[in-house]
Amino acid sequence: MPWNGILEWPFVFSGLLVGGMVGLTGVGGGSLMTPLLVLLFGVHPATAVGTDLFYAGITKIAGSTVHGANKTIDWKVVLRLASGSAPAALLTLFVLGHMGFKSGQAGSAISCALGLALWLTALSLLFRPWLVARLAPRFDKLSDRVIAGLTVALGATLGVLVTISSVGAGAIGVTVLLMLYPRMPTLRIVASDIAHAVPLTLIAGAGHWAMGSVDWSMLVSLLAGSIPGVALASVFASRAPDKLLRGLLAGVLALVGAKLALQ
Repeated sequence: MPWNGILEWPFVFSGLLVGGMVGLTGVGGGSLMTPLLVLLFGVHPATAVGTDLFYAGITKIAGSTVHGANKTIDWKVVLRLASGSAPAALLTLFVLGHMGFKSGQAGSAISCALGLALWLTALSLLFRPWLVARLAPRFDKLSDRVIAGLTVALGATLGVLVTISSVGAGAIGVTVLLMLYPRMPTLRIVASDIAHAVPLTLIAGAGHWAMGSVDWSMLVSLLAGSIPGVALASVFASRAPDKLLRGLLAGVLALVGAKLALQ
């Protein structure tokens, strides 16, 4: 649907709330926006995912531009991830297109995958320190060739998850990368994950757009709220209890994920 030049204020307010959460915790864009559109506004799951993919792609272009200027992106890791995620995204789009994006079968599959992705995101937020502490030393002993293969496999997994649900590139991707590359600074891992999310979300978003599941009017309204929301929340992020916020976010994602998976 093309933009009609009018902002839809319920979507602007939703964008403001989600943008604020992203600014405070660093995660939550796709994992909050897509279920919010499906459960609160009754948007078809395919349209919610397709619109959110472009929403994520646009916001992460800005983030990757800043990280690129600061030379904090590891392009070798980005290439490994993309070599797995791009083919997986294209294959997933083909399967969804064959099912029919707006059919009940596709809608059920997307809702179920979205619920699973939200659960995985919640678990990665809650148990990231434990997982990294336990598993990173084991991965550190593996050869670079094996790590490269595992990174490509991670990219393929994210390609499927993100294309179906728009969720997973952030929290899940960063958690696994922290285990695979324990010697790499966290900032470099986060920057590389953001840079990889740009082509992935745009490829997946373009596929959804081609099949008519992107609402541009809704997208503009969401961005009109989320951009100031991220900016305002980022100012207060250092004062917020990060552990409490992430625990609260993980709990919300787990509950929403269960509802979506079971509906």
